[in-house]
Amino acid sequence: MNEARGIERTVEAIYRAESRRVLATLIRLLSDFDLAEEALHDAFAAASERWRRDGAPANPRAWLVSAGRFKAIDRLRRRARFDASLTELAERLDAENQDAAMREAEEIEDDRLRLIFTCCHPSLPPDAQLALTLREVCGLTTEEIARAFLTAAPTLAQRIVRAKTRIRDAKIPYEVPARTDLPDRLDSVLHTIYLVFNEGYSASSGASLTRHDLSGEAIRLGRLLVELLPEPEAIGLLALMLLQESRRPARTSPSGELVLLADQDRTLWDRKQIEEGTALLERALFSRRFGPYTLQAAIAAVHANAPDTGATDWGEIAGLYDILLQADPSPVIALNRAAAIAMRDGPAAGLALIDAIFARGELLDYHLAHSARADFCRRLGRTADARASYLQALSLTRQEPERRFIERRLAELGE
Repeated sequence: MNEARGIERTVEAIYRAESRRVLATLIRLLSDFDLAEEALHDAFAAASERWRRDGAPANPRAWLVSAGRFKAIDRLRRRARFDASLTELAERLDAENQDAAMREAEEIEDDRLRLIFTCCHPSLPPDAQLALTLREVCGLTTEEIARAFLTAAPTLAQRIVRAKTRIRDAKIPYEVPARTDLPDRLDSVLHTIYLVFNEGYSASSGASLTRHDLSGEAIRLGRLLVELLPEPEAIGLLALMLLQESRRPARTSPSGELVLLADQDRTLWDRKQIEEGTALLERALFSRRFGPYTLQAAIAAVHANAPDTGATDWGEIAGLYDILLQADPSPVIALNRAAAIAMRDGPAAGLALIDAIFARGELLDYHLAHSARADFCRRLGRTADARASYLQALSLTRQEPERRFIERRLAELGE
């Protein structure tokens, strides 16, 4: 009984660690997302049964890929009784994949990168690129992605189905583009990796402030991308993610409560990540061909290398945001710039900038904008305005630690 339970725990651990890698290889071998997902689950079901009898293999990943491939071929042959065209497909897959097992361990890392380039193909709408990447590359459930998008789960599911159909019907190749085409495809991949990281760095909903599995996955994908294509912005994005991730241990209290930057215990920051991120930033800056991700990394480096909030060079940060806003004139960047200027020039200056953003009709549904406005009003002694903005932020917040933080701020303001 204990041995069987041990195998079950082994299978569960391998599923958590390897399932997305196995899926990526199965998609390459089978050229079909849905068939590969069925094969993945069949392979793990077979592992639970076979490993209990024979013990876990020396190379579980290769075993699972091989099992999944043959399970898929069996499925196709069973279905061929109703659709004769599937017989030819099953025979072709069987012939093509006879020698695949020996290559799988060597190619599996590239398979993850192939998959993300497929999911981020420019013929897919941006929201479909992100949804498909989160579903297939990162393994989030449809419900989790729907919450992240603040979208109904059936709507999100249809978005993913349409993306898969588009890939199949347009015969979008499951491959990393040729090096000559790669830079043109890079922007959508970088954007998707960054959005995956953001969901891990600050979860859009749920009980936890962060999701280390997602931020870790984004960093891993960023490393693969830099290895494949060491373009300055790919390097800059990896630097940004490492510098931001270095602060994760200090961003929540032991009980899971949100800790603001000014109150964080900086001895908890990961110095190795800061050193690596800073070195990558210098490498990207030295190229003189950098863009918004590198500029954001430069801002993160100013924070990471300051011993405390009081020693932070807010003038440099505000100046970097001025440049960043020109390169990426988005309302979220404008909001972050307002926060930096508030630290440099006082809360009234920041409040004026946020009110200007709202006057343009931007960020009205973004809880962090209302939280920032509330904080500026609180610091200015405008209690009624602060309370109103905190209540608006609370109505828009879906993450429990942030909700509790706002509720504490409201309690501090009193009636």
